Amino acid sequence: MQRRMVVVEVAGLGAKTCRGAALSGFQWRAARPVFPALTCPVQATMRTALPPARHGMVFNGAFDARLRKVFFWDQSSALVSGSRIWRAFREQGGTVGMLFWQQSLGEEIEMILSPAPIHKHHGGMIDTCYCRPSQLYQRLNGAVGRPFRLRDYWGPTASRRSSEWITAALEILLRRHDLRTDLIFAYLPHLDYAFQRYGPAAQRSGEAIGELAGMLERIRKAAEAAGYDYLFFGDYAFEEVPSGPVLVNHVLRTAGYFSIRRVGRHTYPDFHAARAFAVTDHQIAHVYVREKAARKGVASLLSGLSGVAQVLSAEEAFGGNPPNSCGELVAVASKGYWFAYPWWVDPAEAPDYASHVDIHNKPGYDPCELFFGRFPWRISQDPGRVRGSHGRTEGEGLDVGWTSSADLLGYTLLELAGSLRDWLGRC
Repeated sequence: MQRRMVVVEVAGLGAKTCRGAALSGFQWRAARPVFPALTCPVQATMRTALPPARHGMVFNGAFDARLRKVFFWDQSSALVSGSRIWRAFREQGGTVGMLFWQQSLGEEIEMILSPAPIHKHHGGMIDTCYCRPSQLYQRLNGAVGRPFRLRDYWGPTASRRSSEWITAALEILLRRHDLRTDLIFAYLPHLDYAFQRYGPAAQRSGEAIGELAGMLERIRKAAEAAGYDYLFFGDYAFEEVPSGPVLVNHVLRTAGYFSIRRVGRHTYPDFHAARAFAVTDHQIAHVYVREKAARKGVASLLSGLSGVAQVLSAEEAFGGNPPNSCGELVAVASKGYWFAYPWWVDPAEAPDYASHVDIHNKPGYDPCELFFGRFPWRISQDPGRVRGSHGRTEGEGLDVGWTSSADLLGYTLLELAGSLRDWLGRC
């Protein structure tokens, strides 16, 4: 008999959060996270049962040294190297679907649903999703009763409505024999918004946890009714960041490593001329150093900063053969800190995209996009408003939580991915 499983990744679900009363209806277990504890590296590990050093996703983007260009949130599945955990499952007739997982476009599976807005030439955006089969998104919109909105998924208005839509879509898929696949991966994001805005211990975050509990219970009931097992897991654990951000690129600029290009009053990074620059991603920064002789000086400079716990070589961070997209150095924030991308402190120097949601052009993840600014339809440029972050894996309270109706094992997320692969292979 064909095994069936729904796998739900819950953004920001740490083991400590799972021990609260709101989620007491599940039997949670703890697992050590993947380093770095970021969305894309974790998702790549869960679909390959490989560490980041082997699947190649070492942050939520990539840097192309030939183009001298930073890419964030690109969706090609070719960015993830390695055999998928469902290969044997599909060879035995199993079908696979992915809902709202990064780097899913191009996967050799039966069902894909991923946000894919069309940016119009003269401004504006067509809010839509990429889907396989071709009518899947339209059919789910009709069944859910409303379309999925990108503004609910990211930006100042991001909210539980994104997770609610995905939960409702999952319930529908599990009921519909003509739509569902045997293995379904899905993603619930809204806890992540609350934890970044308010911190994981805030009352508003507690409300988000309560909402999550209701969604997981709905998915569990729908899975059981359809004859599916379930796996719910967290990708990383949040911590409070009262000490604020470390402006790594501003430090590199002051020291003469980071180069800028002035366009009017704005400044932009010049990666063609820069001797060193950092691509920041929550509590991790990949530092690209053009000259080998400069690495020691850059490492010494950053190691001396308040808020920097470690500055590792690529080999120390990811083993003897690090992926090409990895920085020559990898900085890890101290507890209570995170890394912000700005190379400026004078607001007059900020590039035009600093005040907008622009996840693809900024050379670093920007949690300020979760907050409105002083003027309508502008985002905040005050990184001090950020209350929670993640990415570190060393220290107390950083384990993630997971629970499953299947006979799975996992003291680490890497082991859990391997256990899921083996479970699927026993069909």
